[in-house]
Amino acid sequence: MNRRRSSSAKRPARGTRRASPSRANGRLRLIGGDYRRRQLPVLERPGLRPTPDRIRETLFNWLAFELTGAQVLDLYAGTGALGLEALSRGAAQAFFVETDSDVAASLSANIATLNANGQVHRQTAMAFLAGPVTPFDIVFLDPPFRQGHAADACQALEEHGWLSEEALIYLEIEHECEPRVPANWQLHREVRAGDGIGRLYRRQRAA
Repeated sequence: MNRRRSSSAKRPARGTRRASPSRANGRLRLIGGDYRRRQLPVLERPGLRPTPDRIRETLFNWLAFELTGAQVLDLYAGTGALGLEALSRGAAQAFFVETDSDVAASLSANIATLNANGQVHRQTAMAFLAGPVTPFDIVFLDPPFRQGHAADACQALEEHGWLSEEALIYLEIEHECEPRVPANWQLHREVRAGDGIGRLYRRQRAA
């Protein structure tokens, strides 16, 4: 998770005061792999913060044998914590999708600082999923809470061909929500993540 969300927000925790890409009030610390202990600036945005270390450690322990050479999509990127952690741990390439221009610029700067193989796409998740298709091995899917984005994004990933044959999908949603995911996604692991639930699915070959 990269943001805390309120039920009334149209976008995840956006304030009225704009911050420039150079203004940061927090740090993202990468916790494993080639970039371990590297600290990167996080923009000043109400509610914008990296996924907590505990959740990242749990998730990437689950993914330990899946990352080498993987193509990764961080669909609601925010700070990009999950995609950057994947690159640190051996993923071949990561695509980051973020609508906020300043946040996207900050994320691009952090990728350049690491000299990592990442691309930032400044557009909505659904606009990205309506574009040219590249199959991904691992997808991080952390949409704003209580806005109904999860089901549509999951369906688009499956129906439009964005997933490799046995892709892994990490979905984080509000704890009270029962997610609607494609029938061929099998729940593999689950973790409580603050006011949400993180679920790791493995895609099964469609019948």
